[in-house]
Amino acid sequence: MFDKRFYYLIKIQYLGYRFHGWQKQPDVKTVHLMIDRTLKFIFKDIRFKTLGAGRTDAMVSANEAALELFIYNEPISNFDTFLELFNQNLPQDIRALSIKEVDKNFNVIQDSKLKEYHYVFSEGQKNHPFCAPILTTILEPLDVELMKKGAKLFEGSHNFKTYCYRATDKGEYYRAIKSSEIRDNDIYTANFFPEQSYVFKVVGKGFMRNQIRLMFGALIKLGRGDVSLKYIESTLMTNSTEVMDYIAPASGLILHAVNFE
Repeated sequence: MFDKRFYYLIKIQYLGYRFHGWQKQPDVKTVHLMIDRTLKFIFKDIRFKTLGAGRTDAMVSANEAALELFIYNEPISNFDTFLELFNQNLPQDIRALSIKEVDKNFNVIQDSKLKEYHYVFSEGQKNHPFCAPILTTILEPLDVELMKKGAKLFEGSHNFKTYCYRATDKGEYYRAIKSSEIRDNDIYTANFFPEQSYVFKVVGKGFMRNQIRLMFGALIKLGRGDVSLKYIESTLMTNSTEVMDYIAPASGLILHAVNFE
């Protein structure tokens, strides 16, 4: 007898500050581990499997991430009841947002999707410690207007080898960035936030390991006066051999949305 499989797309959000990223790893707490533990508890003896739409690094958060749930033989009969039970048993820093049924042709990893990442930051002052999980504090004054010009240079199709952690000569490093900009932060707010903060917004179909943190690292160096706009332009050239030596801290990075086309 063949097992029948049922397929679901679940959107979740989480604060990544106490997790060692998404992917399961030995002896450390990860987001995927806690999700599977919770599902195992509520499903009892029902067989299931989960796949994430991508990986986030340690301390990186998600306003909206996606995972695919496969259940064998017994479908979810009531989505509202499932979400309520799932959220009751998840840790307080993980929340399920929605669930919908998909067919067997859907693939959460391979299907075309746009990801929007935000990097939240402030400059020139020490902030309230409560900011630490989602806002990076750059203590030195930064030329944010110059950084805004630098962010626009990443838009379009470029060689992003400089912005891939431990790149080799065998990888494929061309990526297309649909949108890249720095704007005033009116998205993430709290009464303990600094009066002025900013968001580096990046939208694209696929990103390499640490790519956005390395991109923002270059923008920090630009804002400090360590590099120029011409330098950033040169790092995106086909023949660039530059290696970015500064990775921005993880805790300012947020996976803001995942949209399937």
